[in-house]
Amino acid sequence: MDFLKKAKEMEQEIVENRHYLHRHAELSYEERETTAFLVSELEKMGIPVVTFEDYTGCIAVIEGAKPGKTLLLRADIDALPIEEKSGVEFSSVHPGVMHACGHDCHAAMLLGAARLLWESRETLAGRVKLLFQAAEEVFVGSHYYVDKGYLEDVDAAMGVHVWPTAEQGTAVVLDGPVMASCDNFVLTVKGVSAHGSTPNEGKDAIVAASAIICALQTVVSRENSPIAPLAVTVGKVRSGTQFNIVADTAVLEGTVRTYSGQTRDLAEESIRRIVQGTAMAMGCEADLEYKRLEPPVCNNDPHLNRIAREAARTVFGENGLAKGSPATGSEDFSYIMEYIPSSIFVLLGIRDEESGCTCPVHNEGFRVNDKALAGGAAFYAQFAAMYLNGGEEGEDR
Repeated sequence: MDFLKKAKEMEQEIVENRHYLHRHAELSYEERETTAFLVSELEKMGIPVVTFEDYTGCIAVIEGAKPGKTLLLRADIDALPIEEKSGVEFSSVHPGVMHACGHDCHAAMLLGAARLLWESRETLAGRVKLLFQAAEEVFVGSHYYVDKGYLEDVDAAMGVHVWPTAEQGTAVVLDGPVMASCDNFVLTVKGVSAHGSTPNEGKDAIVAASAIICALQTVVSRENSPIAPLAVTVGKVRSGTQFNIVADTAVLEGTVRTYSGQTRDLAEESIRRIVQGTAMAMGCEADLEYKRLEPPVCNNDPHLNRIAREAARTVFGENGLAKGSPATGSEDFSYIMEYIPSSIFVLLGIRDEESGCTCPVHNEGFRVNDKALAGGAAFYAQFAAMYLNGGEEGEDR
């Protein structure tokens, strides 16, 4: 099947689905209407669907005519707590909730791919699972499907993300790191309060917290290799009750991002040591809560990378591969990649100056041109067909 030609023939359906999903944006864990819509559309096609009594999202299953491997295609479906100001006619009807990260596009494209693959199932050797995943934006949405065993029989997996720095009609297929790990920490510094005129009678939690914030920057500049990317950011500080009282408590919240497991370990160990040592030097105590949320997203299977590049050339043309760099944002598809080592994450270009689609993700003005959707659906399907039916074994061109 010529997947792009067929996708363009059904472009209106894909666009209408995207508009519905965008208009009815729902937050993480609340995607009930979204899930119901997706299930309804899949069942109309005749595709078997698995749903969950205690969780949103769904999994559709397409069996090929011949035995073979099982491939997972994933699209996330949740929105963000942002008041939409994109100006599109199909803006969110829910105040303060917006699809500002393109998950409506991912879901609509995967719905389109579902039809393409269902109608070509007689040519497929193996099985395709289509995961419409809840709660990506809160880091742990993918864990449910892995931990409950729904992906136990999967041999390989692919996820995509619309990408506003790559031109519409292209794909970015990176070798190695694609997105960073995400660790968060909450630090409570405990001192002793006193009158502001006699600070010597207390232990100033604000001064101790300030020293810790400055000292944490040495994790990047002095403890980590200069050729290993690492970001340590304290983004929130809460302390004090009044101008003339020495604060007895300060709470810091921050995040750590990197592409390497070794660097990730180093950062946590260093932060723990610096926090305790600096607090002690100031006569204070420190209580550190450190959470590892998501590992890095890394494309480490050369075979899948070759298939993705060939699929991109087939769908978008010989100039359909764009160059790109790893992002320091995070993505919970990484949990699936950790469970299924043969996995890949592809960035689909959506930048279009003419239609004003240039805003970054998580922005109130974020927009995606509907013309990008058919190509995305075709890419999902093309990759699946190439993987199940043998793939591209040649060298990268």
